[in-house]
Amino acid sequence: QVQLVESGGGLVQTGGSLRLSCAASGSTFSYLSAGWFRQAPGKEREFVAAINRSGSTTNYADSVKGRFTISRDNAKNTVWLQMNSLKPEDTSVYYCAARGLGLLTTPDEWHFWGQGTQVTVSS
Repeated sequence: QVQLVESGGGLVQTGGSLRLSCAASGSTFSYLSAGWFRQAPGKEREFVAAINRSGSTTNYADSVKGRFTISRDNAKNTVWLQMNSLKPEDTSVYYCAARGLGLLTTPDEWHFWGQGTQVTVSS
């Protein structure tokens, strides 16, 4: 079993930056893919970014390409999401997730979830 705890959310102005962290428990985290999803009020949860277990391969939603960067350090059991050039439409609760192999974009395909952290971008 893997437990995920997100941190780093907050309020930021348009054009600003935030760095989200996801701390994982359990020795198996390094064998799992990790990802970030987000969900705004009244909307479905959507894929943001994912990274394979070694960190050599990443996948991004078109809406965040060039602005967000996902990275991980397996020695620290941590995944980060660096978010730059933030826009009001990035306002959401951001969730960390983990699964076996694959960088799938469908939330139902991910097995482990954190509790989420709120990101609010003011205009």
